[in-house]
Amino acid sequence: MKSDLKRSIFIFLILFVPLFFVSGMSWAAKPAPEKQGTKPAEITKPPIPEKRGDKIIDDSQCLGCHGDKINEKKFSNSVHGANSCNSCHWDILDLKIHPEKKGAKIHTESATCHRCHKNEASEHYASAHFANEIQCKDCHKDIHEMTPWKGDKVRVIQKCTTCHSDDGYAESVHGKAVIDGNPDSATCSDCHGLHKIPLLKGEEPKVVAFRKEFHTEVCQRCHADKEMMERNKVFLIATQTYYESYHGKVEYLGYPKLVAGCADCHGFHSILPMDNPKSLISQERLVETCGKCHPHANINFVQWLPHATHNDPEQEPVLYGVFIIMTTLLVSVFGVFWLHSILWWRKDYWEKRELRAKGIFFPPHVKPEEAGQMFRRFSTFDIILHFTMMVTFIGLVLTGIPLKFSHAPWAGGLMRFMGGAFLAGLIHRICAAITFAYFGVTLGYIVYFLFYKKIPGNPNPLYRLFGPDSLCPRWKDIQDIIRTIRWFFNKGPRPSYDRWSYWEKFDFLAVFWGMFAIGLSGLMLWFPEYFAIFLPGWIFNIATIVHSDEALLASGFIFTVHLFNTHLRPSKFPIDTVIFTGKLPKYEMIEERQVQYERMVAQGRLETYREKYPNVWIDLFSTIFGFAMLTIGLLCIFLIVWEFLG
Repeated sequence: MKSDLKRSIFIFLILFVPLFFVSGMSWAAKPAPEKQGTKPAEITKPPIPEKRGDKIIDDSQCLGCHGDKINEKKFSNSVHGANSCNSCHWDILDLKIHPEKKGAKIHTESATCHRCHKNEASEHYASAHFANEIQCKDCHKDIHEMTPWKGDKVRVIQKCTTCHSDDGYAESVHGKAVIDGNPDSATCSDCHGLHKIPLLKGEEPKVVAFRKEFHTEVCQRCHADKEMMERNKVFLIATQTYYESYHGKVEYLGYPKLVAGCADCHGFHSILPMDNPKSLISQERLVETCGKCHPHANINFVQWLPHATHNDPEQEPVLYGVFIIMTTLLVSVFGVFWLHSILWWRKDYWEKRELRAKGIFFPPHVKPEEAGQMFRRFSTFDIILHFTMMVTFIGLVLTGIPLKFSHAPWAGGLMRFMGGAFLAGLIHRICAAITFAYFGVTLGYIVYFLFYKKIPGNPNPLYRLFGPDSLCPRWKDIQDIIRTIRWFFNKGPRPSYDRWSYWEKFDFLAVFWGMFAIGLSGLMLWFPEYFAIFLPGWIFNIATIVHSDEALLASGFIFTVHLFNTHLRPSKFPIDTVIFTGKLPKYEMIEERQVQYERMVAQGRLETYREKYPNVWIDLFSTIFGFAMLTIGLLCIFLIVWEFLG
């Protein structure tokens, strides 16, 4: 009956939980609707009596009166020279009623540029100029003599600076290059546009969009252009590495207000070479520049390498070496334990299949009526500790992988599902703080176990450290590994372990390695200004690599190897609730931990481990919660694999 109930619950959960999670991500992937701005009033388009270009009135007749203001030769050579006067002054149809000197009514209106320049006019209506009542004629004053632009960037500067201050642009690397005739260098219109010039202020969505565009994206238009940069002997490394940094990843995910963009460090208009003392990134001003976001930045802090890459052994040998070490660690751990899991599944599956075909469901020396007797496997302390570890680990992974794989198609949706970059960062740090707390509690428990815990016979600390109840490796673990490998290849019987198997000990010790690697690097990235008091800034580059790769190792191992060993083996599938209830049946204890069982029998302590069957509500909660965590873990590994394969 209980097995039927579990089976029904499992079927329900396998259908409902993934659907709920995926639907949540789909909902999160939808951006909030932006408020619609006020659409400019439609300009009434006048009727055109003739086809455009036809001369209703000959130009010479117009110039007969207006020749003192309009030079016929210059007009004919201008961009409008192929048009007639009527093309713009469409409302003048009859010269008899037009001239003022004849006492007639003057019926002329300002030229309506939108009649021909429709795209430009549409962009202008959405621009900062239109919002500030700047019209076409305010910039295009020489309308009758205007010659083709043909990429004349000096002319653009002259035009813009009639109203806007230079703001140091003329002395910048861009300004000097334009003046020297470099057509690739940026001028006002390259960054701000010609007609569709965004507003510099507005409601929240517009502010974010503006910051994203003018702090980073406009820089990328040129500096990400490989051909242009090679032509100008400028390295692409800056743009390539920015989006691999924390700043770039958060910006790419859609939260530019939280991080520094290109312009925040390099400036907007007065961009100067690094060796210029006035430059924002010069050694003289770098502390000041970083201090805009990091108030306590010092000389050590600014030694951080913002555009360093771990893929260049010549320029950055240390970072490259760290990357190779972490990659080797990832490949070796996953290679060994994935192979171990595959071999275990194969052997376990076929062995169970053969035994069940013979009607054997329990070890031969276990009576069926006693098979379901329950024994304590984990203490209340173990259960609480594992529960805390599980919840915080899931929180760390869900808030961390969108940054790790920021360019993945699912990263933005998952980040929004977690509440955005700020809230996700807060959750990540809270989970990290709790992790440090239970790690400290674990260290305290180890001291208690070695020196103070009451154990029959009161063995000394050395025996406790290497005894059967310890998670410290010992010679038997080496023997168990050999026996297990022989079992995989049908060279020996199924091994039986003591209280802790070799792979469980590896799990435990990996947490210690992980806490020193991922924990210390995480603290450095969390409090860089404090650590920069006594550490050079380039250490943070190393910390970034270690933290990222160690997190990938931890999540990949837990969601594949650990979940397989605890839940997905044929003998455990679909879920094992022992870590939630702390209890396991007698047949399972004898099957997998016969050495421990026989030791307790020999010591006469077996009955002290006897437990009642778990309460039905506790069992139900364990199944639901365990399956939810399992599903989230498998979804996370699916997303990670998707990114690597994509």
